[in-house]
Amino acid sequence: MQRRQLLLGSAGLMVMAGAPTAFAQNRAAAAPSAASIAAEARAARAVLPTQRPRAELLQPWTGSYDGVPPFDKVTPAKLREAMLEGIELQRADIAAIANNRAAPTFANTIAAMELAGEPLDRASNIYGVMTSNIGGEAYDAVDTELSPLLSAASDEITFNEKLFQRIKTVADNADAAGLSAQQKRLAERKRDAFIRSGANLDAAGKAELGRINTALSNAFTRFGQKVVADENAWTVIANEAGLAGLPESNKAAAASAARSRNLQGWAILNTRSAVDPFLTFADDRALREQVWKKFVNRGDNGDANDTKSTIAEIVALRDQRAKLLGYRNHAELRMQDTMAKTPAAAESLMNRVWAPAKARVAEEVADMKAIAGFDIEPWDYLYFAEKVRKAKYDLDQNELKPYFELNAVRAGSFAMAERLYGFEFKKLPKGTVPTFEPDVEVYEVHDKTRGGRLIGLYYTDDYARAGKRSGAWMTTYRSFSQLDGSKIILGSNNNNFTKPEPGQPVLISLDDAETLFHEFGHTLHYFSSVVTYPSFGNTPRDFVEYPSQVHEHWVLSRPILDGYLKHYQTGQAMPQSLVDKIEASNTFNQGYATVSYLSSAIVDMDLHTQATPPTDIAAFEKESLARIGMPKEIVMRHRLPQFNHLFTSDAYSAGYYSYLWSETMDADTWAYFEESGDVFNPDIASRFRSIMLAPGNTTDRAEAYRAFRGRDPDVAALLKVRGFPVS
Repeated sequence: MQRRQLLLGSAGLMVMAGAPTAFAQNRAAAAPSAASIAAEARAARAVLPTQRPRAELLQPWTGSYDGVPPFDKVTPAKLREAMLEGIELQRADIAAIANNRAAPTFANTIAAMELAGEPLDRASNIYGVMTSNIGGEAYDAVDTELSPLLSAASDEITFNEKLFQRIKTVADNADAAGLSAQQKRLAERKRDAFIRSGANLDAAGKAELGRINTALSNAFTRFGQKVVADENAWTVIANEAGLAGLPESNKAAAASAARSRNLQGWAILNTRSAVDPFLTFADDRALREQVWKKFVNRGDNGDANDTKSTIAEIVALRDQRAKLLGYRNHAELRMQDTMAKTPAAAESLMNRVWAPAKARVAEEVADMKAIAGFDIEPWDYLYFAEKVRKAKYDLDQNELKPYFELNAVRAGSFAMAERLYGFEFKKLPKGTVPTFEPDVEVYEVHDKTRGGRLIGLYYTDDYARAGKRSGAWMTTYRSFSQLDGSKIILGSNNNNFTKPEPGQPVLISLDDAETLFHEFGHTLHYFSSVVTYPSFGNTPRDFVEYPSQVHEHWVLSRPILDGYLKHYQTGQAMPQSLVDKIEASNTFNQGYATVSYLSSAIVDMDLHTQATPPTDIAAFEKESLARIGMPKEIVMRHRLPQFNHLFTSDAYSAGYYSYLWSETMDADTWAYFEESGDVFNPDIASRFRSIMLAPGNTTDRAEAYRAFRGRDPDVAALLKVRGFPVS
C-alpha cells in the first residue's frame, strides 16, 4: 500500500491527502479473532522446519516473564557462535518458505516470513545490547566480522527469486483471495520493500547491490567504532580553580570520573551530558574552548579515528545503490516509506522553520554580547545564554537541578505513564532476572486498565562507561505481536550520566530530564502495542519520534512536579514562582536549540540529494552551512564526522528531519491536551493510546492522526511552542 503524501500548505498546515473515512474502515476490519490468529500461526509454523539450535545463546529464553535474555551467559565467543549458526537456521526457514510446493497463500508465505528466523532474532537482540551498551575490543571484533555477514544474509533473502514471486503473488491477488485490510497492507508493504531492496534487479544488478550493501555494512561498523574511540576521552582539570562556576553536583561528577579512571584532579568526559554543563557554567573561557573543541572535533582530528574518508565512502556507496535501484539519489530512495514521502516535502517544513530560528539567534547573540562585551564564540553561547536567562527571567539553572534527581525524575515518568495509560512500574530485586551490567535496574510493568495484567519488563541502564555508545536511546528485546503468542514485552532505556560516588545523588538538568521522558515515550509506545503481525510494530521514521517527543511536555506539569520532582535535600515541591520563571523562559534560547538541530537535518538532506556525492566532507559541510547562512556562533548539534544517526546505519540517513516532522504532530497534540483544560485528560489519553500508539503501523499514520485530532496537524502549534512568529 502506497504511503499517502504530506505536503506543507501555503497557510502553514500539513495537509494529508486521503479519504476521511478510510481510517475508520480499516479499523473496522483490523481486528481478527484470537482463534483465526492462532490458526494462521499454526499454518505458518507448519511450513518452517523443526530446528534444534546447538549454540547456547540461540536457545529459547527460559524462566518467568515468557523467558528473558540470558545476559549472564553472554561472552563474545558465545555470541559469535550463536550469530553464525543463527544465520544458517534463518537460511533454512527461508528456503522452506521459498521452495514450498503448495500454492502461495498469506499464511504459508507472508505469515511464515513474520515468524522465520526466531533463533537469530533472539541472538541479534543480545548482539545489539552488547555492542552498544558494553562494547570494547572483543565485541568490536565480533561486530566487525559479523556485520558484513548479516548484510549478505539479508540480501540473500531479498534476492531469492522464488520467495519474491510468492510474496508478489499474494500481494497482487490480495483482493481476489479475500485478504483482510491488515493482511493486504502487510503483503503489499512486504512486496514493495523487496522491490526497493533490489528484488526486481537482474542477476548482475543483484550482485552489484550485494557488493554495495556489504561495503556499507563494513563502513558503518568502522564509523561507529571510530566515534566511540574518540568519545572515550576526557579533559583533565588539575586545579579546582578551573571548575569555578560549576554546580557542586557537576564538580562531584567530574571528581568521580577522574577517580574511576585513576586520574588526578577532575575529568570532563567527552560526552554531551558532561560537556554541556561545563560549557554552561564554567567561568574559565580557555577551558570552555578546550572542552568544546574536543567534543565537536570527534572523528575530525586527522588521526586513526578520523571518519571523513569513511563518510565519503558511505555517501558514494549510497548514491550508487540509489541509482542502481532507479532513484535519483539516496534521499529519494529512503523517503519512499515515510510520511513526508519526498525530500521536497521535508525541505519545505525545514525551510519554514529555519528563517525565524536564524532571526531569533541574532537576537540572542545581541543580548549575550551586551553582557560579555566581546564577540560570542560557540564555546561562549551556553555560558552567556545562562547569564541572559538569569538577567531576563531571574532564573538560574542551578536553582533547578536539586529538583531533578535521577531517581525522582524516573519516578515522575512512571507517574505520568500511570495517569495517562494505567501503566504501573514495580522494581524487581537485584538478581531476579539476568542483566548485562550490575547497575541495570529492572521493573515489572502492569496495565491497570486490564485488571493489573503484567505486560512487560522495563530495563534501565543509566551510566556512561568505556565502550558504551554515546547519547540516550531506547531498545526492545522483545516486542508484542499476537501472531507470536502475545508474549511479555521487554524494553529498555539507556543513558550516559556520570556515575556518582556511593550514596551521592545524580542531579540532572531540565534538558536531561526531558530527554529521559523522551526515551521513556518510545518505551511507552512499545508497551502500548497491540499488533497482530510483528512488522506492524515498526512505524515510519518521521512518525516514530512523535510518541517520544510529546511525552517531554509532562515533565513540568504540576502533578509531576508536586508529587515527584521535589528538592532532593528539603523534600519541598518546586515553588510556583520558580515554575513561573521556567514557563516565562520556555521560548528562551530557542534560536540556539532550533538552529543547532535544524542545521544538522538540513545538511543531512543536502548531503543525500547531491547529483554527485562529495568526496571532501569537510569542504562540503562548510559549504552547505554557508548556503543556509549558518550563524557563526553555533555549531551543528551533530557535525558530520560524529553523526552516528547518519553513518552507523541507514536508519536516520536523509531522515534527521523526522524530529521536526514529528514535533509538528507533538506540538499539535500537546495543544489538544492543554485546550481541554487538563493535561492528563483521560479521554484524550485513552484515544491517543488506542489510535496513535497501540496499532503501530497497522493503518496509515496520517489517517490515524486525522482520526485522533479531527484534522491534520497544524504547523502553527510548533512555531508557537518555539516562540516563533506564526504568520
